[in-house]
Order: sequence, then structure tokens, then C-alpha cells
Amino acid sequence: MSSAFKLNLVEGSVTFSFSPEAAQAFKAEIAALKKSLAAVAAQTPGEKGKPQPSMEYQYTGDVFFECFCNPNIWPSPFAAKVLITVRDDRIRLTTEAELTRTIEDLNEFIEAHA
Repeated sequence: MSSAFKLNLVEGSVTFSFSPEAAQAFKAEIAALKKSLAAVAAQTPGEKGKPQPSMEYQYTGDVFFECFCNPNIWPSPFAAKVLITVRDDRIRLTTEAELTRTIEDLNEFIEAHA
């Protein structure tokens, strides 16, 4: 069963149909991303550390939803932004969202559907 998931963007928001199961999978992907971001932030300046893998979460329901983030380009998890794509056969939206706000939106959705 899908419900409306509201995702706040840098400017505006987008709402689409999303399932609680997909939300849990998305949360797991974000948890792994946060670990990668922490590993990058822990490196000393000028240190050539091991590159961390990018997060690329995809969900196909009423619309196609994708969230992408390369943790190697952000100095901290609090500064990180994610690239969001929401599309169907009639429209395509690609924009940035703050990672911290995306996490808040996701947690609100999960709590509402627990």
C-alpha cells in the first residue's frame, strides 16, 4: 500500500506515492551514505583517503524516484546535498535537496506509517 511522500527540496517540494517498505529500504541506503560521509569527514586535510561509494537509490511505483549522492565531494554530512529525480511518462523533475531535510522527511513518513 502506497501513501503520499512529501519531499522538501531546496526550493519547493514534491509529493508522490511511496510505500512504507520502500521508505525502509531508502532509510537503509541513507544510513550507509551517512557512514561514507563520516569516513570522508574523518580524513585529515590533504590526506588521500579511500574513495567512498556513491549512493544511488531507485524506486519504481506510480513514478520513478531516484536519489543520488557522491559522499566524496561533501566536507560533512550536514553540508551534503542529494540529487533527486522524479519522473513518469509525462514529466521529469531533477533537482537538489539537503540531505538533512531529506532524512527528516523520510523519518516523518516512516513514523506516520508505523
